[in-house]
Parts: sequence; structure tokens; C-alpha cells
Amino acid sequence: MLIRSEAGAKENFSPEQHREFVSKCEVYIEKLTKQGNLVAAQPLKKEGKMITSAGGSWKESTFAEAEEIIVGYYHILANDLEAAIAIAKENPEFVYNSTARVEVRVIKMKEEVTGFTYPSAT
Repeated sequence: MLIRSEAGAKENFSPEQHREFVSKCEVYIEKLTKQGNLVAAQPLKKEGKMITSAGGSWKESTFAEAEEIIVGYYHILANDLEAAIAIAKENPEFVYNSTARVEVRVIKMKEEVTGFTYPSAT
């Protein structure tokens, strides 16, 4: 699951609101862990660059220039896409951030054409 949000959506949180949000995320992570659904979860810092290439020319831009950014990810285990969507709907991001969007995607494990199997930590 990729957690997307408008850039700066939580910048106006008070320290108490931020602490409350993080605490709810911790509870969510603990629940997924106990249920055996969580492989990894990490918030992403705003530090970094967006790198693009066109016509042999490279461009680096900051995330401050983006309207929407990926703010974190959850690598989850679910029986199917519908189960993964149900897990995503419980994410606290939706309660605390009206611009939150969660992208639920299936991880591709193998290339059909070449048979190449992607490395996995699990």
C-alpha cells in the first residue's frame, strides 16, 4: 500500500494532534503485525529528489514542487485484493488527513516473458 497525500497536509498539526496521529498508526501497525498481515511499514521523510529523464537530459526536483507525494508505505500480506482493500480502509491516515489516498497494489513476483523471479526479503 502506498500512502499518498497532498504535500504539507499535516504541517498545521499541533504537537498533540501529531502525537495522536502517530499513536493511532502504531496501534494499526501492531494490529496488522498480530494478525500476520504486516511485512514492513515506514513513513517517508520529505528529504529526497524526484528524478526524471527526457531526451538524455536529467532533471532533479524537490518534493516541495509536487502537489501530491507518497508519505509512506505498508507492505502487507492478504489473501486477495479485496482483503488488502479492507486492510487499507482501516488506515488512520483517512481519519487525520482529508487528502489521503491509499494505493493498493499486488506485488509482481515473476516476469511472465522471461521467467525472471524478483528477489524478496520474505
